[in-house]
Amino acid sequence: MGKVYDLLAMGRASIDLYANDIGVPFPEIKSFAAYVGGSPTNIAVGTRRLGLRSALLTAVGEDPVGDFILHFLAQEGVETKYILRKPGTRSTAVILGIEPPDKFPLVFYRDNAPDVQITIDDVLAAPIAQSRVLEISGTGLSREPARSATFLAAEQAQKTETAVFLDLDFRADQWHDPRAFGINIRAILPLVDIAIGTEEEILAAMLTDPAQLTITHSQISAPKITGDLPAAIQHLLASGPRALIVKRGAKGATVFPANADPIDVPGFPVEVYNVLGAGDAFASGFIYGYLHGWDWYKAARMGNACGAIVVTRHGCANFMGYEDEVLQFIAARGGF
Repeated sequence: MGKVYDLLAMGRASIDLYANDIGVPFPEIKSFAAYVGGSPTNIAVGTRRLGLRSALLTAVGEDPVGDFILHFLAQEGVETKYILRKPGTRSTAVILGIEPPDKFPLVFYRDNAPDVQITIDDVLAAPIAQSRVLEISGTGLSREPARSATFLAAEQAQKTETAVFLDLDFRADQWHDPRAFGINIRAILPLVDIAIGTEEEILAAMLTDPAQLTITHSQISAPKITGDLPAAIQHLLASGPRALIVKRGAKGATVFPANADPIDVPGFPVEVYNVLGAGDAFASGFIYGYLHGWDWYKAARMGNACGAIVVTRHGCANFMGYEDEVLQFIAARGGF
């Protein structure tokens, strides 16, 4: 009761430049399309298009790219009053190639990123108590002052009956040492209600022996991590979350409630055009189902549908599905 927003997403925002030349090796790309991205930003847009009241706590520079991001979000109806302008920083960019079915190279430009400068005071001014869900991401823990701000946001949410969703969001090249990712994730898990991640992100988060994680320069943006996945899942759940959702791509998702059997939720077969943004679309749909009081299966099925729609399109935030569109997509494929 008294909640103004359904979702407050916290973390990075960027301009995303997607290759127009599909299937072309990265050095041969001739042109790009400009969109808006960043995992929490994608989720804010995705949930807004599904009809939720979405706000975003992020930061941009005092530059035209920041104007570009703010303009798009305002058009989408995402609450932008908590998006900060950080002097002396530069709005960030991501450049992406598209080589279906399995090559999607991307490069982050995040030197002096404004969202890393989100502070404790910024969190104290944000509407955490007025939001039903706070969504945070692993990348938000990669540097100070954003790391402490993210921890505080989760603490504040726990005090105000705001559910905390954590997108594990492992971007190895955003950490001074990729092994630090797991240390920080394990520290924040007691404040988390629901965690979402891929199998490799879960393994990275629960890696108890940092010596096992060795990443070469060629792997830094997409490291290959092996380990005991069932043990990692149980370790994660024992740290506090009520549920862990494992994203499995074309196979759909599996929900691991803390005190119940796993629930396998099938995906929707589609022809893949671009997988980037699928996980954020999934999170948008899952949060929608969660806030509508649906069971784990139905909420994850909604997430799978949102992800399936996005992988058939060119970009992320700009191509998220709308509520009626997603529900019709599901109905046409056998329903929930």
